[in-house]
Amino acid sequence: MLDVRAAALAVACALCSACSTVGYYAHVSHGQVALLAHRKPIEKIVEDPHADPTLRTRLAHTQDARRFASDRLGLPRNASYTTYVDLGRAYVTWNVFAAPEFSVDPVTHCFPFAGCVAYLGFFEQARADREAKRLAALGNDIAVEGAAAYSTLGWFADPVLSSMLRWNDDELDGVIFHELAHQRVYAKDDTAFNESFATFVQEEGVREWRAIRGLAPADASERLHDDAFTALVLELRERLRTLYARELSPEAKRAAKEAEIEDFRERYKRLRDAGWGSDHRYDRWIEAPINNARLAPFGLYDRWVPAFARLFADSGPDWTVFYAEVRKLAQLNKRERDRRMEALLAVPAKRAQ
Repeated sequence: MLDVRAAALAVACALCSACSTVGYYAHVSHGQVALLAHRKPIEKIVEDPHADPTLRTRLAHTQDARRFASDRLGLPRNASYTTYVDLGRAYVTWNVFAAPEFSVDPVTHCFPFAGCVAYLGFFEQARADREAKRLAALGNDIAVEGAAAYSTLGWFADPVLSSMLRWNDDELDGVIFHELAHQRVYAKDDTAFNESFATFVQEEGVREWRAIRGLAPADASERLHDDAFTALVLELRERLRTLYARELSPEAKRAAKEAEIEDFRERYKRLRDAGWGSDHRYDRWIEAPINNARLAPFGLYDRWVPAFARLFADSGPDWTVFYAEVRKLAQLNKRERDRRMEALLAVPAKRAQ
């Protein structure tokens, strides 16, 4: 039987969150143990003639991508993503972000092994909502975001989740590559480095996976729209950072904050209408309330992606050489690591389309 104390430690790392209360540890322990207890071998589901045909097809595809990840991308060859869990809900976890009313820097939570991170993860939405209310009562802006997948960084054999199957094949395969990359290299206390590394592996992995199957390169337009939207959000964040540094009364700052957010909405609509066609994927995000906490995740997943692309090109490109170089960077202190990453950005490699 799984040791609950080990589960508590692993899940705290997996969710990249931390909390000093016994109740939180009990919650994540129970959630992770319950998840692991419901795993079913994908091989058996695929071979079961009574299983849903669509499910069998999708899961069989994940195993092809899983083998490619180890055979060609050099990602860990282990039991991760060889089992399946039907969650019976839309998300596996809900992540709570918080930021002070007049700061774009998120509230961080520190854990002895996972380091300091910018959100708390919960297996139950009701618990996430309660934590959000507690943080809001302290004067913070808050945001609760559902997550369809997460990684335990190799502590446990992560399953394919039913929440992941709503994605198309490229998205599903890419997330498997992304999460396995976290098991390959992980730098403590550096979310931007870790997520950008995994995002590069995801994008390059999907490109190579499509090519080896004789598929045409994926349509790059959505990725270009994603990049443009992220740049717009990061611009808003910097505008707000400048605003919060000004000597203004709280009332004046609140009014100016709302004005900046409304201006951001208008700039988004102009950008979308200028050439995005029917791509309105971000409309719902724009129409929902926007605050400092909702801006927190942006930039974490792609800040250093061009730097990793440059490093990959300089490595041959060879995945073994590339991972060795990434591991060297991960072992540096953050200041020196950022300096090296900035140097790589100075000579950007062309991002694969």
